[in-house]
Amino acid sequence: MNITDLSVILVEPSLTQRKLIAQLLGGLGIDNIEAYTLGGDALQALPVSKPDLIISSLYLPDMTGTDLVYKMRNDDELIQSAFMLISSETSLSYLDPIRQAGAVAILPKPFSQDDLYVAMQATLDYVETPNLELQDIDTEVVRILIVDDSSMSRKHIRRILEAMDIENITEATDGAEAAQLINEHFFDLVISDYNMPEMNGQELIDYIRTQSGQPGLPVLMVTSESNENRLAAVQKSGVSAICDKPFTTETIQNFLQQILQDL
Repeated sequence: MNITDLSVILVEPSLTQRKLIAQLLGGLGIDNIEAYTLGGDALQALPVSKPDLIISSLYLPDMTGTDLVYKMRNDDELIQSAFMLISSETSLSYLDPIRQAGAVAILPKPFSQDDLYVAMQATLDYVETPNLELQDIDTEVVRILIVDDSSMSRKHIRRILEAMDIENITEATDGAEAAQLINEHFFDLVISDYNMPEMNGQELIDYIRTQSGQPGLPVLMVTSESNENRLAAVQKSGVSAICDKPFTTETIQNFLQQILQDL
């Protein structure tokens, strides 16, 4: 499957924005697009159309984009559907529930075609994870801990790791659970989100470096966090690498190749 093969349902109340987004999608060769103004109409169309991706604005006339994605996640037919938010909203309190629901991307307004391309590539990876290979690394013995409070995000990362023939994978829902697992088990790598309850990604790194029995444990931070001060603090704490969300499978593959070959 290629990006041009992706089918999209677009939910956007503004005719101008619908035309703009459709034009940018068309610039990537994506022309299988159904557009709706109301979230309710989109929900009715989803079981019939079965699109690869739903793109929605945050504020709709009949509901919010948050309402839309959570209705999808509570429907057995739609729970695995890829969802992307496009919004000018910057408040974490509004965006975090979308992230928790497992959005493949959250794009700000305005965004460039390059931004959209990365997001659509992430969608393609989500829909059809490619076969991947790590060079000169014995994947059968690699032990990885995924830390993310979003079950959809954990599942997406797990799928990418399994495509690299990595099967020894443990999951934690927050930093506190991860810290306990690190005390009980040996890992070769931690892949962690930043924004989590109980103990966030930076606090987890601080714990690993100063209190755990594995202070040299590599940590790959996979996050949508954009606050430069917070990211600088993460760098100072000793993160091995930071990967922005959305990400492509190739990006994760390159990070893992670099980190694991240095072990």
